[in-house]
Amino acid sequence: MKYTGPKAKRCRRQGMNLYGSDKYDKILQRKPYGPGKGPREFSRSRLSEYGQQLKEKQKARDIYVLSERQFHRYYLTATKVSGQTGDALKQLLERRLDNLVYRAGFTLTRLQARQMVSHGHFMVDGRRVTVPSYQLRPGQVVTARPRSKASPVFVPILAAHEKYMPPNWLKVDPAGLRAEVVSLPQPEHGEQAIDVRQIIEFYSR
Repeated sequence: MKYTGPKAKRCRRQGMNLYGSDKYDKILQRKPYGPGKGPREFSRSRLSEYGQQLKEKQKARDIYVLSERQFHRYYLTATKVSGQTGDALKQLLERRLDNLVYRAGFTLTRLQARQMVSHGHFMVDGRRVTVPSYQLRPGQVVTARPRSKASPVFVPILAAHEKYMPPNWLKVDPAGLRAEVVSLPQPEHGEQAIDVRQIIEFYSR
């Protein structure tokens, strides 16, 4: 089941902005401790090894806006790929269509990217795709639909990302709202805040 409660609580529990919106940075500045705890109590809290692994798994789920079922399915797929399971997991998460839209700088958050993909604002190789989990391959091109390009929603996003540098596995044309996958994302392109080793250990129990 996907978490639908207050996102600020998740950010405070993890001690970081999981969703990208500026409002969570402000909340963390005001209350840099977990929900239901005061500053002193939070500073004394210590998690068990299992608790730390669970927290890391939950952090990754929240960052990529996935349900437990979706995230566990990615883990199972990663175990069947040759090479390091953690590296394969990172690559699967990064190859999602909603993540590419976010990485390309076409949205401010992954949640916004997921919504825009679901509402049919983007195409893959000229075909409208409304599945956020769609796995992209090198050579594929993602563009905003012609009618969507005229939407005023993109104006402040592109202005905010004027100096944004997308990862080098993407070739991005911001003005044309076009992004080409030039290579598979490497482990270093994944979210650096996530410790995949602990996630693998959690599911391997």
